[in-house]
Amino acid sequence: MATKHEQILEHIEALSIGSKISVRRIAKALNVSEGTAYRAIKEAENQDLVSTMERVGTIRIEKKKKENIERLTFAEIINIVEGQVLGGREGLYKTLNKFVIGAMKLDAMMRYTEAGSLLIVGNRTNAHELAVKEGAAVLVTGGFDTSDSVKKLADEKKLPVISTSYDTFTVATMINRAIYDQLIKKEIVLVDDIYTNFNESKYLQTKDAVERWYTLNEETSHSRYPVVDPHNRVVGVVTSKDVIGKDKSFTIDKVMTKNPMTVHTQTSLANAAHMMVWEGIELMPVVDSAHKLQGIISRQDVLKALQHLQRQPQVGETIDDLATKQLELVEDDEHRYVLTTRVSPQMTNQLGTMSYGVFTSLVTEASSRLLRKYKKGDLVVENLSIYFIKPVQLESDIEIRPTILEVGRKLAKVDVEVHHNRAIVGKALLMAQLIDR
Repeated sequence: MATKHEQILEHIEALSIGSKISVRRIAKALNVSEGTAYRAIKEAENQDLVSTMERVGTIRIEKKKKENIERLTFAEIINIVEGQVLGGREGLYKTLNKFVIGAMKLDAMMRYTEAGSLLIVGNRTNAHELAVKEGAAVLVTGGFDTSDSVKKLADEKKLPVISTSYDTFTVATMINRAIYDQLIKKEIVLVDDIYTNFNESKYLQTKDAVERWYTLNEETSHSRYPVVDPHNRVVGVVTSKDVIGKDKSFTIDKVMTKNPMTVHTQTSLANAAHMMVWEGIELMPVVDSAHKLQGIISRQDVLKALQHLQRQPQVGETIDDLATKQLELVEDDEHRYVLTTRVSPQMTNQLGTMSYGVFTSLVTEASSRLLRKYKKGDLVVENLSIYFIKPVQLESDIEIRPTILEVGRKLAKVDVEVHHNRAIVGKALLMAQLIDR
């Protein structure tokens, strides 16, 4: 039997895209308290089923596929530019293919404006009207309004006409930045991208006999399986340690380990890898918000994905990428491993000296590159002690000298010195766990 919370989520999922949702309406329709309705709507927002916007309310939205993540919806545009809807509210959840800046003559502007695009323009009402007729949405900059006929047309065609107080250049910059941020998100691998789904996963039920574990073990050669209750919620895991020496007729709930570690579909690959290495786990259950089993993720899946990730060209660059991509390998007079880089404006803080975060990224990346020479695999930093000895200013050329103190099968210790003009400017001791490939 589904809980009230689950019933509300199912009800929201069944609503048509663009439907308006309110706590009061949900509470009345499903005969639940407003508190329960509010919590379920918040959960629906976390699952990207609904979105809440100022001056618009909460609306049922379409979940974007990861391959289309960089295509923004008109609703997201409103949030980015702090806009207000003048007309065409029902079309807020359409995605835009491209945006056109209307800084040209009307006929030239219309040649670029096509269905599914967004025209960014000032108070040129005739351009607003022609764009909506062509099937494009309009973003009016400078805080201007539009005519009633354009608003009526926008409502009929379900194409948003939005007004923002920002100027055209600022708006274009803000939208570009948002698309770039979405590209970075697209590059981040989540458990959702790599886990084995429920239908293909092997699991045990609380009332199964221990004998069932042996059957599954022969089929899959795994030694760890999630255990679910009659409602399909994960309540434990069973490993070889739990069943050895136990009577095969015992039920699984008598031998299982309760409250196991789990991950969600939106957990990042890096996080899942860290948990599996840290705990020495070969397989973890993937659950939803109600703790129901969605599938499993194995150590093999994680390692394969990490290998694939290193071969991927970065589309959107994170702060770490910007800091570390300029690192060049050189060898000093004693043939020691040395990395050099120059402090660019993006790497500095408000005082014009290298930021502490960038310094940390450089130390970690230098250690990682050195360890890769000895071991195939990635590292998870366990402990990092840094001493900032002198500030490093803009345009300085620095040398990073990592030295391995100790490296084992699973652990490594690295000493790192950072030099500028032959003087030491920082020192670090890094301890890391190694993820074998």
